[in-house]
Amino acid sequence: MTAVLGISAYYHDSAAALIVDGTIAAAAQEERFSRIRQDAGFPTQAIAYCLREAGLDLRDVSCLAYYEKPLRKFERLLETYLEFAPAGFASFRRAMSVWLPGKLNLRRTLRRELAIGRHPPIVFTEHHCAHAASAFYPSPFEEAAILTMDGAGEWATAAMGVGRGNTVALTSEQHFPHSLGLLYSAVTAYCGFEVNGGEYKLMGLAAHGEPTFVATILDHLIDLRPDGSLRIDLQYFDFAVGHRMTSHRFHRLFGGPPREPQAPIEQRHSDLAASIQQVTEIAVMNAARHLHHRTGLPNLCLAGGVALNGVANGWLLREGPFERIWIQPAAGDAGGAIGAAMFAWHRLRGEPRRVRQPDAQSGSRLGPAWSRQSVMATLDAVGAVYTVIEDEAELCRQVAQAISQGLIVGWFEGRMEFGPRALGGRSLLADPRDTAIAERLNRDVKRREAFRPFAPIVLAEHADDWFDGLRGREAPYMQFVLPVRRDGIPAVTHVDRSARVQTVDQHRAPKLHKLLEAFHQQTGCPLLLNTSFNVRDEPIVCTPADAWRCFRTTEIDLLVLEHCIVRRADQPTIAADATAPPR
Repeated sequence: MTAVLGISAYYHDSAAALIVDGTIAAAAQEERFSRIRQDAGFPTQAIAYCLREAGLDLRDVSCLAYYEKPLRKFERLLETYLEFAPAGFASFRRAMSVWLPGKLNLRRTLRRELAIGRHPPIVFTEHHCAHAASAFYPSPFEEAAILTMDGAGEWATAAMGVGRGNTVALTSEQHFPHSLGLLYSAVTAYCGFEVNGGEYKLMGLAAHGEPTFVATILDHLIDLRPDGSLRIDLQYFDFAVGHRMTSHRFHRLFGGPPREPQAPIEQRHSDLAASIQQVTEIAVMNAARHLHHRTGLPNLCLAGGVALNGVANGWLLREGPFERIWIQPAAGDAGGAIGAAMFAWHRLRGEPRRVRQPDAQSGSRLGPAWSRQSVMATLDAVGAVYTVIEDEAELCRQVAQAISQGLIVGWFEGRMEFGPRALGGRSLLADPRDTAIAERLNRDVKRREAFRPFAPIVLAEHADDWFDGLRGREAPYMQFVLPVRRDGIPAVTHVDRSARVQTVDQHRAPKLHKLLEAFHQQTGCPLLLNTSFNVRDEPIVCTPADAWRCFRTTEIDLLVLEHCIVRRADQPTIAADATAPPR
């Protein structure tokens, strides 16, 4: 047995992944354990979980793989500041206070954090090699074109290449500061949302606007080329060396200063969101068509933060040149932990690759699970009143009936998902046919912006009937926004008649599939509304205790923890508890 531990840390979405004999044994983000959203610190708890899941300790690990090369990143930092000097000195000083004590000699930092000596060896992959490896190696393809796009790695902001067998080879790169990801993040910040966390909000807002600024963006901000590469006019931006994403010139161009986070959203913000979304879709499509022309391959693998843009992905699926597309579910930096470990296993160790079907990601259910005994112990400790239903079919029948009656269900089952999407392991579920339920879910549970849509989960065998673009293909990781074909599911249909679809099959999610079947049998509707089990600005729940806290302090009606059902109406102290803020 040989184990490789992959680590992503010190920027955002720190994570760990463990590869055992070429199989992803475990992967998790640190935020789920620390309860600090997008935790950037060392993933101590995530590493401990991964080793525990595999029954190993650090002495059993043959190699540590880190998801980027810190010295090359430091080189980019220094060269960028020198190019713009003396501008940005304050930002440079802040950066040095972080880099010099720990990031510059990251090998020493990692050994100190893990309390290990010279063994195991530590290897550092290129950032975009880690992304590419995370996209190709778990995919169901023997060979595929690979496209990665994000804000920035060391120097690269996008890369193209090919994966064959156990080899990933990147053949071209786009370099900092010319970055589609940074461009999208700059507009995200300008519209009042958080960089590296609010881009999905901008994508949701885009459907409420008109792309009236597309020409302005293309005339002033970027030179977008047919191969998907671009050049940014840095006069309009401050991200290279400053503390802001956009400059005063940008603000004048779009009618005012950046929106404050709690300020009203104006129509120009919605229109700018629609415009940058359209430009992003054009850039992604251009890159994909160029890559297809170069490789002639029918399959495409995607990773990097831009690969989380479901609207662009949906257009690429429907109108692009590739027959099949596979996207790493944890496409952002967290997925770099899987990529680094798999790159070390296949490329650096030379181990062969066995292509798995439907893929090697295991439904992205790579996080911890809890036994029935531990669930019951948690519920007993907090004095919860609950019912245990041994028969899974009966449990699903009762939960489906509750959903059809308008109840909001917290669904906690099996291993936790790896990546930003709730895929049925830690989900809130509701009736997709009722807009009032969606409004109550946004207002009383999620406590988030009203413009943001909810996603549908659908029985895979019925997906083609409801959504356009799948053509018999699957979408198990909620990564494609597609047109809705039929009426009747307004709670999961966005204002532009689109939805971010997750197809559910028996192989990846048997219990969730059984629940959907029960709902379909009772109502004739093979879909449910699905959203992440958390409140605004908190990580998705990880433990039964996290789920109980979220249930207790919101208006969730029914909590399902494995085979235990907790009904809000049965809890004697829930009314008093509901006034307490969530942790």
